[in-house]
Amino acid sequence: MGAKFLTKHSSRENASLPADRDSAEEIVYGEIIQAILEQRLAPGTRLTEESLSGIFGVSRSIVRKTLARLSYEKIVELRPHRGAIVAEPTLEEARMVFDARIVLENSIVGSLPAELPRRALADLRELVEQENELIQARNQFGWIRLSGEFHVQIAQLSGNRLLVGFLNELITQTSLAIALYSHVGLNPCSNTEHMDICAALEKRDFHKAAELMKSHLEACKNSLAKRANIQSDDLKSVFRTPLSNC
Repeated sequence: MGAKFLTKHSSRENASLPADRDSAEEIVYGEIIQAILEQRLAPGTRLTEESLSGIFGVSRSIVRKTLARLSYEKIVELRPHRGAIVAEPTLEEARMVFDARIVLENSIVGSLPAELPRRALADLRELVEQENELIQARNQFGWIRLSGEFHVQIAQLSGNRLLVGFLNELITQTSLAIALYSHVGLNPCSNTEHMDICAALEKRDFHKAAELMKSHLEACKNSLAKRANIQSDDLKSVFRTPLSNC
């Protein structure tokens, strides 16, 4: 199963939900995913059961199950004698993730139904405009989140939940790649290119939209380069909201 991409509300806002609405495991999972997507949690960061259990106020067995799930999705690596760390893809692997996205998203856009719901297109346009507002406000975390959500919303237009799941997983891996290999403070996922793709979809020009999507993702891939990665094992500075009674 692909990673669940958190959209309109961050997981921290949902962290106090009662247990009957969402399991503690799902909340911890969502917190970690969101921190990676927003690049608050750097590749290579140690994720100890003891620390996460204390931060979220949950049992170590819940943390263990969550880390095993993240390991299956290649978001976390379980290493002998070191425990769990946020995955550290090589530059080649990072580019391969973008290659996979190029194939997947080009196919998705090229096969969208001719009659796209106007409401869905309006929502997409609104998201792109919100993304631009966050860029102007220098809200990097919000920008990164919405730039990923843009791609997810287009995939949802296909009506194929499996494709959406695959893309969610790739987007999380992309965030790891960007955290490691993009220039500090820069999200290579261009808002201007998002606007162009949105405009092509509004005109129902799916061929052009697919071409724009391909060139957009290729530009993202080509922007990756080796740089020094700064990380911290201070998980309390990343996760500030403990869960209660879980």
